[in-house]
Amino acid sequence: MNCRHCHTALQHPFLDLGHAPPSNAYLTAADLARPERYFPLRLWVCDQCWLVQTEDYAEAGELFDAEYAYFSSTSSSWLEHARRYAERMHESLGLGADSLVIEVASNDGYLLKNFVAAGIPCLGVEPTASTADAAERLGIPVLREFFGEALGRRLAEDGRQADLLIGNNVFAHVPDINDFSRGLKAVLKPGGTLTLEFPHLLRLVELVQFDTVYHEHFSYLSLYSVERILTAAGLRVRDVEALATHGGSLRIFACHQDDERPCSAAVDAVLRAEASAGLRDLAIYSGFQARADRVKDDLLGFLLEQKRAGRRVAAYGAAAKGNTILNYAGVKPDLLPWVFDAAPSKQGKYLPGSHVPIRSPEELDDVRPDLLLILPWNIADEVMRQNERIRQWGGRFVTAVPTLEVK
Repeated sequence: MNCRHCHTALQHPFLDLGHAPPSNAYLTAADLARPERYFPLRLWVCDQCWLVQTEDYAEAGELFDAEYAYFSSTSSSWLEHARRYAERMHESLGLGADSLVIEVASNDGYLLKNFVAAGIPCLGVEPTASTADAAERLGIPVLREFFGEALGRRLAEDGRQADLLIGNNVFAHVPDINDFSRGLKAVLKPGGTLTLEFPHLLRLVELVQFDTVYHEHFSYLSLYSVERILTAAGLRVRDVEALATHGGSLRIFACHQDDERPCSAAVDAVLRAEASAGLRDLAIYSGFQARADRVKDDLLGFLLEQKRAGRRVAAYGAAAKGNTILNYAGVKPDLLPWVFDAAPSKQGKYLPGSHVPIRSPEELDDVRPDLLLILPWNIADEVMRQNERIRQWGGRFVTAVPTLEVK
């Protein structure tokens, strides 16, 4: 396998999670009687551009199909994050009725609805039918296609270039990251602004966030690798911000290379922090497997201990990261009989691999678990606020990453 960006032959493994089903391939009751697809889930690091990437195994279309069940609007904290961003961009860029905002991977319209409400023309690009349907019901025009250079050029030729081009948590999801970046270059208007948000590789390594590894994430991104990728496409990173979302993310601001706006000092500061942490040194990657295994072993040991003690454990959040850790640990319904999730699209289905049944949060009162394992630990505070009532019967919350903690 070669690097997806610089095509260097990959020789350095980073993480091996064995084989697992696609993390968002939720199952119906009928599916339980059918064979389930498993793919290798392994990461490699390129020693030239330092892009971390999954091992090649499948086409993207096998992962993002019509039944794809991730809806961004399920999380209230993410909706508020999107609202604040839209308000800031509206004001700082002077967007108005003559502007165009394009979001790549616009999901269910969680973000663009804010621009629609402000009277700013927008366009979503979203290949997944279920989420595109939801966005269109909000009055957001959606192109149901995978984004790449061909689509970016076609939009530019049609006179639809973006004053603001947005990609939230999509840059890591594309198998051909160079083609995708050239598409961003093509569809960005001269003088326009591109923002990309993505989980920061530095946080993954520091906080042992190995459960953020899943098949839909083809790449794991540092600012160093993103800057190289965008530069090769004719774009320039001019600013960067650290975000708390998804356990620690970056938001980069980019423009065309000939844009007159200067680069901020924050870009060099983040690059220095990455270098100081060792992200351009193989040693930090070679020791990660053992750290991930400790987190997995601690969770499995905890669940076995609770079963022997007769305590009832349930999970909250049928999230992709939860599927990664449960499948790697080999957890089944005997250790974790239920997972509760607020997304109606997931309720009544089963987690891939582990086959834990997904139930509505309203049913928590029927089960009354002693312990509630929060699988999407990045929104643990939100989950605890929404489900504080479990403390009435002595229930407590648990998170497993970066270390097991009972709250």
